[in-house]
Amino acid sequence: MNFDYSTLDLLRQNHPAWRLLRSDHAPLVASFLHRTFTLPNVRVIAQADLAEALEDELFALREQLGPSAFPKAASDYLNDWAANDKSWLRKFYQDSDEPYFDLTPATEKAIAWLGTLTERSFVGTESRLLTLFELLKQMSEGSERDPEARLAELYKRRAEIDEEIERAQAGDISILDDTALKDRFQQFTSIARELLTDFREVEHNFRNLDRRVRERIALWDGAKGELLEEIMGERDTIADSDQGRSFRAFWDFLMSSSRQEELTTLLDRVLALPPVAELKPGPRTRRVHYDWLEAGEHTQRTVAFLSQQLRRFLDDQAWLENRRIMDILRGVEAKALALRDTPPAGEVMTIADTAADIELPMERPLYAPSVKPRIASISIEAGDADIDATALYSQVVVDKARLAWHIRHVLQDRSQVTLRELCDIQPLQQGLAELIAYLQLAGDSFSTVVDEQVSETIVWHGQEEGGAQHTRQASLPRVIFVR
Repeated sequence: MNFDYSTLDLLRQNHPAWRLLRSDHAPLVASFLHRTFTLPNVRVIAQADLAEALEDELFALREQLGPSAFPKAASDYLNDWAANDKSWLRKFYQDSDEPYFDLTPATEKAIAWLGTLTERSFVGTESRLLTLFELLKQMSEGSERDPEARLAELYKRRAEIDEEIERAQAGDISILDDTALKDRFQQFTSIARELLTDFREVEHNFRNLDRRVRERIALWDGAKGELLEEIMGERDTIADSDQGRSFRAFWDFLMSSSRQEELTTLLDRVLALPPVAELKPGPRTRRVHYDWLEAGEHTQRTVAFLSQQLRRFLDDQAWLENRRIMDILRGVEAKALALRDTPPAGEVMTIADTAADIELPMERPLYAPSVKPRIASISIEAGDADIDATALYSQVVVDKARLAWHIRHVLQDRSQVTLRELCDIQPLQQGLAELIAYLQLAGDSFSTVVDEQVSETIVWHGQEEGGAQHTRQASLPRVIFVR
């Protein structure tokens, strides 16, 4: 990040976390959201429950600060915090008419940063130095391609382990002192909280993808395959990114039952140590790995919502196509029943032949090379014939872009419009050629429905070569353009 004046000023004006820290109600917002969301690791709260908790908080503050403090209702504050100009809460609907609220990643970051401002009684540095050193070793060894250097490092590590085993067999066991235990436990709790914060940001990225998918499905007019290819391409881009691969590796590691049991055993043993008990860890520290699982499950559920949107889109498209086919079949049946009692006079249907033409594979003619034309070398002479070229300049060119704009402009205020209504609003200027262009747009660029049971007549006016006006009309089934 570039820490110049313009970048920081833009962040101060637009970033939700900075707006929260600048707000006059920042103590109320941060303390209430931390107690209701961050501290108990709650991901989603219904509006009624959250408004009730905030109302109790406001009542206590009014008793302390006076009745004029925080005059609005709790629901108004919640809607204000979820507005686009603040974006401290995310308001959404989930399988019911009641709205739900969740923290945004920016609010989580602001609350976490506020927690670092207080003076700590103990600041450990050894464990972080060892962690940095261990990370450097892992990167260096993990990127080493020379087998000899890799073997030398493994032999060195095995010698250190053998030496430690010999010391343990001799009764010489080195253990961590109280300060080292407190240092490492403090770093463990800090990283555990950061993991929960990172989960919201990963979930936020997948949720943005889900929102873009919903918007494209609502406005999509093309084929299903093109939309699916575009959406799945973005889904793979996020999943194959560094953040997506890291989250997938973390989730696979945590979903192992043996790893969960190992984490539970280690936490029980560490929390029972007297130096760690002196730090008075929170009650949720013992089940922090289950909080990770719950947060990861919300992220996976967001990905599942994306799959549900794709499935619903395919089902809706298949239903529309099947309905169109059934309408055509019912139309054929209705016309057949209408002709059953009053058959038309004359010949109704003819069959060219009553037997099938069978062609055996060996009856096909063999390949015959084509005759190469012989081109004579004759010089081209310029002609002097007087030819009338007016026909070349009397061509009619229809502006399809103008017609498409006219259709979209009318569909902005209506859900559907017929071809006759389009021609009434904007009469045909180029006659039959313009009418054919409308029909071509109906088949290629717009969603249309053809009602073959209703016939419409479209009239237009033209001009003869001598200047006389003439009227033309065309009768065709009703064509409906659908938004």
